[in-house]
Amino acid sequence: MYLGLDLGTSGLKGVVIDDKGQVLAQESISLSVSSPQATWSEQDPLSWWQACVDVIGQLQSRLDLSKLKAIGLSGQMHGATLLDRQGDILRPCILWNDGRSQAQCQALMAEFPDLIKRSGNLAMPGFTAPKIRWVQENEPAIFEKLAFVLLPKDYLAYRLTGEMSSDCSDAAGTLWLNPETRQWDDALLAATGLTQANMPTVYEGCDLVGVLSEGVAQQLKLPQLPVVAGAGDNAAGAVGMGVTNPGQGFISLGTSGVYFTVSESHKANPENTVHAFCHALPNRWHQMGVTLSAANSLSWFAKLVGKTVPELLDGLEDSGLKRTSVLFLPYLSGERTPHNDPLANGQFVGLTNTTNVDSMTLAVLEGVAFSLLDCQNALDSAGSVADELSLIGGGARNAMWRQIIANVLDKRLTYRDGGDVGPGLGAARLALLGEQQSQGKDIELLITEYCTLPDVLAEHQPDASVRAYYQEKYALYQTLYQATKNLNDRLAQLSS
Repeated sequence: MYLGLDLGTSGLKGVVIDDKGQVLAQESISLSVSSPQATWSEQDPLSWWQACVDVIGQLQSRLDLSKLKAIGLSGQMHGATLLDRQGDILRPCILWNDGRSQAQCQALMAEFPDLIKRSGNLAMPGFTAPKIRWVQENEPAIFEKLAFVLLPKDYLAYRLTGEMSSDCSDAAGTLWLNPETRQWDDALLAATGLTQANMPTVYEGCDLVGVLSEGVAQQLKLPQLPVVAGAGDNAAGAVGMGVTNPGQGFISLGTSGVYFTVSESHKANPENTVHAFCHALPNRWHQMGVTLSAANSLSWFAKLVGKTVPELLDGLEDSGLKRTSVLFLPYLSGERTPHNDPLANGQFVGLTNTTNVDSMTLAVLEGVAFSLLDCQNALDSAGSVADELSLIGGGARNAMWRQIIANVLDKRLTYRDGGDVGPGLGAARLALLGEQQSQGKDIELLITEYCTLPDVLAEHQPDASVRAYYQEKYALYQTLYQATKNLNDRLAQLSS
């Protein structure tokens, strides 16, 4: 058996597979996010470790984990976990959806013209490097003690093994990695006052990085298992969905929304706010468009109106509503693709005395779909076209939302078995690949054998009868952000 640990924003999930790649069990523990100031988003890394211990304990109540052969990791990208020389945490982790470092992004690009060329990406507040510049400027006492910077899943790897490690898919989201060389870039590190001494060793996602330390193995009641480097959540999700070859892609409807495509080489296109990263598997890269509030938009609205998400979706389906004059911008945490604007605001437009919850729910589903169409257009302009598109993530469980996305994107979408555990399944598959590779087996043959596409549960063809409706509404959606951008900036200034 092989264990994948997926550290998300809202929870940590454990997925166990057998040596045929079949899922045997999964368990999860919820996590909370702190927002001490507007645009800030933080988590306590100690809560990740406790969740890891608890999830493994839950799995042990269902399976004999003494049969495990390896552990793989997946995690939310970009988070800045700061440690001192003793490996102790210096402050809460600054998360991927934190928007405080916009000024530092602008300064980095102005001071370091080669940043985009070397990293292949624009400096954005979500990335790790500008967060460190923010700490340097605003928390100098903490920066003075800073010895190591780890990404969230890599902190778990450190707690498990005692080794400072990362993988190239996750590390590419820091702005310190050169995606072409798949290693840290000294000049990029120097731009934020760091050197390679502050960074973990970078591996391919299926490489072994260490074994469970003796003390941790005793605590978890496990053998001293090998641990593989793992992957950033989106690359791990791709491995879990068998999206490993050029021309394949997927959409992830998690807290954020991701449109992911695989390429045979590093294809940077920062002008269109496309993320160009390494894949978790050797000799592969990927491009992404990202919308920061996907399923989170629906969760936010459900909380606002005092309902659960299932109640909202059931109510909308029962209503039979297919069109609405309400328009929603899902920019509750700012937006990445295509705007790179941490101060962008969520908005409802078109409300009247007759507007009801069902109309607003439909507008939220459509708004997130339009944000994914923005991503698709940006990727198309970068030459990253996906001929085969799968769906993963919690939001993808709803058939109505899947059909809306297919209609808006005007593409056939495939919902596959295991889509709700994509990154955790990918982490488990990486553990399997790593353990098998360590026995001398060829990695490309292993990828072909184990990184297969899961069974099809549903397919969604675009409905031509609503094409004109969505095209016209998308045009209004695009206009709305531009028309209100200055207003949003002024509102942000008033509240600061």
